[in-house]
Amino acid sequence: MTDDQSRLDRSDPTGAIAAAAAEFGNWGRWGDDDVLGTLNFIDAAKRLAAAGLVTRGAAFSLAQSFDGNGPQNGWRRRTNPVHTMLDTGVDAALGNQGFPHGLGGADDVVFMPLQASTQWDGLGHIFDHGRTWNGRPSQDVVTSEGDLRTGIQTTADRFVSRGVLLDAGRVLGTDGELPDGFAITPAQLDEVIDAQGASAEVGRGDIVLVRTGRLTRARREGWGDYAGGASAGLSFTSAGWLHSHEIAAVATDTWGFEVRPNEFDVAFQPLHQVVIPNMGLFIGEMWDLDALADDCASDSRYDFLLTAAPIPFTGAVGAPVNPIALK
Repeated sequence: MTDDQSRLDRSDPTGAIAAAAAEFGNWGRWGDDDVLGTLNFIDAAKRLAAAGLVTRGAAFSLAQSFDGNGPQNGWRRRTNPVHTMLDTGVDAALGNQGFPHGLGGADDVVFMPLQASTQWDGLGHIFDHGRTWNGRPSQDVVTSEGDLRTGIQTTADRFVSRGVLLDAGRVLGTDGELPDGFAITPAQLDEVIDAQGASAEVGRGDIVLVRTGRLTRARREGWGDYAGGASAGLSFTSAGWLHSHEIAAVATDTWGFEVRPNEFDVAFQPLHQVVIPNMGLFIGEMWDLDALADDCASDSRYDFLLTAAPIPFTGAVGAPVNPIALK
């Protein structure tokens, strides 16, 4: 157990969450009406500087596949996407589509939870004692009609910035992977940055990607309990690190972003409870960072232009994304 973790009272998650929320909260920082939280750290100058990082034109999709073979196991009614064809080549060949002059076509529909695969958690996704981002009562913000204030559509043009990969699996792990239950502390995040060099320095407005290797193992061994089970992830003690670096967002290759099992005797996603409703930080989960990590290791460059716009479903508290890293 590291010094960071030794200061945790594992029997008191309520107290630890309250203390972290008070110390690292951002309520009112961008005004009472704010709906963007830490995305406010990204401005035009930041995007221009990020665009200058593209020197080779190499592009990497950081999305997992969206299909019936995905990671979900039905927990909390989350299923893998169900893809159904409405019109097919068979229909066209039979001539029953009703189009003139030989025209044929295909059409399809998808049913899926919005957090079935690579996605962003929106600011309406998690509450802390009945409060959402900026202190709003949860019952006034998220109703049966969706998120009425901080729906994911408000971020449609915001996720464009400098991305930084912190390959914790490669630096801290064995064969590029961290074991389940490994809690990545602030000191270890700094250790990864030191090992990777200047291009891995993290600053204001960056989108930080933390690779643990958990997805790598799921691909090799099967999904198992990838969705909701044990995993390496960020320690609860990283809340201060995330806050002090003024990052715009953070994403990982895991289902839950933070370490699982969580670090308290009885707790469920306590870091989520601090960073989403109190800090206003956006969290990405189930990102595929492996190909990007290999490329970063090969040229020792760990920063890049990142564009990661969610599908702007009105009122959604999370949304799928196909992030693209450009180097």
